[in-house]
Amino acid sequence: MLKYFSVDSTKITCWINSRGFGDHEKSMLFIHGSGGEHSLWTFQYARLNKNFNIIAVDLPGHGSSEGSGESDVNVYGPWVKRLLDVLQLKNVIIAGHSLGAAIALTFAADFGSMINGVVSVGGGLKMPVNPAIFELLKKDPETAFELMCKFSLAKENRIKLAEPLKKSMAAANIEALYNDLVACDKMDLTDKVKKVNLPSLIMCGEEDKMTPPQLSQDIAANIKGSKTCFIKGAGHMVMMERPEEFNNALITFAQSFS
Repeated sequence: MLKYFSVDSTKITCWINSRGFGDHEKSMLFIHGSGGEHSLWTFQYARLNKNFNIIAVDLPGHGSSEGSGESDVNVYGPWVKRLLDVLQLKNVIIAGHSLGAAIALTFAADFGSMINGVVSVGGGLKMPVNPAIFELLKKDPETAFELMCKFSLAKENRIKLAEPLKKSMAAANIEALYNDLVACDKMDLTDKVKKVNLPSLIMCGEEDKMTPPQLSQDIAANIKGSKTCFIKGAGHMVMMERPEEFNNALITFAQSFS
């Protein structure tokens, strides 16, 4: 179910377990990527809510959350800390996708003592954005959405998932999406991730065109003891494209440490 919290006097929307929220020993906080919102984690809710307290957040300016978003990944680390302070959950694993992966890794580097583990999904140390996307967002947002959706999915998954993904993206606040892409374009986590010192899982779809697997390999190479998981038949939206494999990998990771 959706629940609303106040962070920095701003209404923030989260999807949480409808029953038993807070009853489980471990919690998972899911952070979406550029132009996204909590529903992009729908395939994780039913499978994982029996094992974990689930929180899928709408970042400021996204989904039903107020605000306009940020254009700097480093601003989000302290913001996630304040969100966790409000949620008051323990034994948290943070899983972030794309921009959300960068946010999760930044948080893990700066506030790692607050969480048990971190999962990067389709991330990168750097995530440069094609300048043409910025221009399209200004002149023809619909075409920009179509291109982003097309390249976010493996070819075999486009018929099934392109429309729901496009619908989600088309509902995005354009200003927030633009800020998201600016944040991706200018970030460099090369030094930051070397500070991550907790269980880490680096995941990516083998057919990811937006953030190719090599980018995840680069993250893993800079985090001592990190594990990797590359899923066949999936592109950038791996958690939607291959949910069973994705969810099983999360469960295995969570069970690998206490």
